[in-house]
Amino acid sequence: MEGMATVHMSEVEVARDLHAVLAKVKEGVEIVIEQDRRPVAVLRRPQPAGRKISDCIALAKEYEAKLGFAPTPGEGFAQDVEEGIEGRQQPVPHVWDD
Repeated sequence: MEGMATVHMSEVEVARDLHAVLAKVKEGVEIVIEQDRRPVAVLRRPQPAGRKISDCIALAKEYEAKLGFAPTPGEGFAQDVEEGIEGRQQPVPHVWDD
């Protein structure tokens, strides 16, 4: 995540208003938590799993340029995409909801 802002905070500052700190993290700000001015932890948004579609397209174009052909989706690809889209429309359960 290039261009992401980084904020240094003491553990006391983080504990004082954790809700506000997490709101900043959701906005993309990286929080470095310090104890006695030494970093002890970093809070940041998690990296998404898998590849971005744009990365897949770029990779396919690279293969086509190098090999003379582009990869083609396998059988069931369209169904997998549809299921993925439907799955993203459902709320993500939290562990505390179990």
